[in-house]
Amino acid sequence: MNQPITTPPDDPGDHIARPAPVPPPAGLYIHVPFCRAKCPYCDFYSVTDPRSIPDYIEALLLELQLYRRKVPRADSIYFGGGTPSVLAPGQVARVLDGLRACFPVTPDAETTLEVNPGTVTRSTLTAYHKAGIGRLNIGLQSLDDRTLNFLGRIHTAGKGIDTYRWAREAGFDNVGLDLIYGVPGQTLDRWEKVLARVVGLAPDHLSCYTLTMEPGTEMTARVENGHIQPLGEGTVGDWFVFTSAYLNANGYRQYEISNFARCARGDAADRRSRHNRKYWTFAPYLGFGPAAHSFLDNTRWWNHRSLDTYLADLKAGRRPVADRETLTREQQIIEFVYLGLRQTDGIDTAAFRSRFDEPFSEYAAPQLSQLAREGLVEQPPGRIRLTRQGMRFLESVVGRLLS
Repeated sequence: MNQPITTPPDDPGDHIARPAPVPPPAGLYIHVPFCRAKCPYCDFYSVTDPRSIPDYIEALLLELQLYRRKVPRADSIYFGGGTPSVLAPGQVARVLDGLRACFPVTPDAETTLEVNPGTVTRSTLTAYHKAGIGRLNIGLQSLDDRTLNFLGRIHTAGKGIDTYRWAREAGFDNVGLDLIYGVPGQTLDRWEKVLARVVGLAPDHLSCYTLTMEPGTEMTARVENGHIQPLGEGTVGDWFVFTSAYLNANGYRQYEISNFARCARGDAADRRSRHNRKYWTFAPYLGFGPAAHSFLDNTRWWNHRSLDTYLADLKAGRRPVADRETLTREQQIIEFVYLGLRQTDGIDTAAFRSRFDEPFSEYAAPQLSQLAREGLVEQPPGRIRLTRQGMRFLESVVGRLLS
């Protein structure tokens, strides 16, 4: 433990109260649990019947009131799903008004809406922009129609490109695209062609996820029944390294395992997702809507994963919380290390010592030198971070560091 620091008796600073650290601004997340169709690989909570959308909006506005002023300020708002673009622009505007009425939202807040091609038009995107959405995240997933068909998407590659161009025409100057790779039947050559077409569009942000077989999904059932054969773990790992190198070489700086921000020469704009970075840095965030998660003062809680239960609780004036947990010191350390290593900046060792009152080496020293010799971690002054190869083996590296 750190020893207390003493000052001479005549030092006037001995009697000055130190101000408490100012908490970082919070993020506000809205889970929109509606989709036109359920993708076979997705395990996020959603329903495909839109008739409850009006009731959901009213319940959501009630939930916001139940958390009124719970955080001193917020500088990001994120509509995720589901498919938030099934909401009409007027409904999005109502929610934004409700958020600003209940929470001190900074004037420069990053306000993001996820949209899927096939659910928007040029005019609706223009209306979203006028309603106060400043950043779009488009669920493109691929620009290869065979891959899109396998993934069960409702749009074609052409419709995805149209959606991106409409977004630019609507006035959005901050547009991100989501992509999925490592799909059965996909080849590295086809994936490289998708990346080349995407880079040619010049989006501001890219999220590139490997396809994972989540328990309980239709796609996992097809794997278990032998109807499809996933790509091997080693192959997907090779593709991850290729993707990182390709995008970094083409003007996209990787800042988290799956996330890349465009960094044009001479451009000082920070295109990293302000909201998503809160999840990786222990910043506070409040989540609203069915299945949404919140985190504040080392306590995490989450709403019922049921639209019916969510609506019933709020109709009765109750917060729709399913459960909560307060992280132990050991859980905080595990998350600090895991989330820190997901980011290319890595772990700030001074921040670790400040938070946990002991040096990171107490936990990691036995393994750090060996991991460095294996080319999996590097140790610039004051930091521990993964190499590109190390990111490929994140789970294993974290396990070894904490062992």
